[in-house]
Amino acid sequence: MKALVSRGSVDAVFQQMASHPQYLESFLRTQHYILHMDGPLPLPYRHYIAIMAAARHHCNYLVYLHSAQFLRVGGDPLWLQGLEAAPPRLRLLAHINKVLAHQPWLIACSHIQTLLKSGEQCWSLAELVQAVVILAHCHALCSFVFGCDTDSDFVPRSKSPNGTPPTFCPFDAANGNTNVPQSLATPSEHKARRRSLDSSCDMACLKERIQKSQEEREKREERLLQTQTLQQTDLEEEEEIICFADPSRFITDPNFCYVEFARREEDHFQVFRVQDYSWEDHGFSLVNRLYSDIGHLLDDRFRSVTTLPSLHSSDLKRAIWNYIHCVLGIRYDDYDYGEVNQLLARDLKLYIKAVACFPDATKTPVCPLSWALLKPSERIHVNLLIMEARLQAELLYALRAITQYMIA
Repeated sequence: MKALVSRGSVDAVFQQMASHPQYLESFLRTQHYILHMDGPLPLPYRHYIAIMAAARHHCNYLVYLHSAQFLRVGGDPLWLQGLEAAPPRLRLLAHINKVLAHQPWLIACSHIQTLLKSGEQCWSLAELVQAVVILAHCHALCSFVFGCDTDSDFVPRSKSPNGTPPTFCPFDAANGNTNVPQSLATPSEHKARRRSLDSSCDMACLKERIQKSQEEREKREERLLQTQTLQQTDLEEEEEIICFADPSRFITDPNFCYVEFARREEDHFQVFRVQDYSWEDHGFSLVNRLYSDIGHLLDDRFRSVTTLPSLHSSDLKRAIWNYIHCVLGIRYDDYDYGEVNQLLARDLKLYIKAVACFPDATKTPVCPLSWALLKPSERIHVNLLIMEARLQAELLYALRAITQYMIA
């Protein structure tokens, strides 16, 4: 309702999530906090980082949305020409952005050190934590957008043809707009006006008044035309910048993508064991200390999505969550992974992996056959689980690297 009142429309993503109001409330609180509330990063930086994150998955929907918000909060339009036009500090995030998006197990202490010790362009620890939260949030949101097929339905707002103003709305009168087109005036109003004129003026007086009225109207129309021309020019320039904000211009190394996590003993990368570093025991306290209150908001999201009323059993929800973490290299020693194969059909596993790991390659994800029997809200719940599990996985890798840097 707030979105409808303030913007005249409801975001397509919010419409999808609205089937789970309890979760939507938690999601909106978190997103509003990281993008608009107090924090170390300026508002334009936040939206530009969101653009960079969405661009890794070629998510036109989110790139367009945050490009518009970037300009709305005073961002430099030149930055939307591409990553090369952005400040050096933002360009430094390109590497950690691509690694978090596609192969988060590669995040290392050295990446954190590079960002925090880059001379004049260095990041503070608080700024970096907020940037990482925004990156992970938007990467995960891309999975939801593609999973719900929101990106393929996205069409940028079209401009009014030839700069014509919108047609008159009957509600305008209630808002104080008395410029009602003559054709909409009622017959009784026409008659009342004519009787008044006939009784108060002779023909000479009437001609004089008509001429004076025409002159005043022409002046008003001229001033209005000049104002509309200036406004339309500004609007066209802004829309042109946004509409042509091709996601590929905000990324580096476009061929870098998800690969199967290495599990063989001879491979360098080891499995991330939750028993050694978990969200509850380590990540929550660290992120909350470096970025006040965000830990509580994120924790509320993780708890909310797993406790939503649903036809899905708690065992099934845990299987989905743990399977996503598994394909991203995170393992739980106290979980029997045989349950994943028992509870998740092969087509559902393929869908979950695609949406979680390479959503941009699934422009129209192949929905599992078993979904035909589910309500839309149940399908959305699965996509919410995918989004939140991926978000937590990226945060765990990044926060562990930050912890290692701090104790080194």
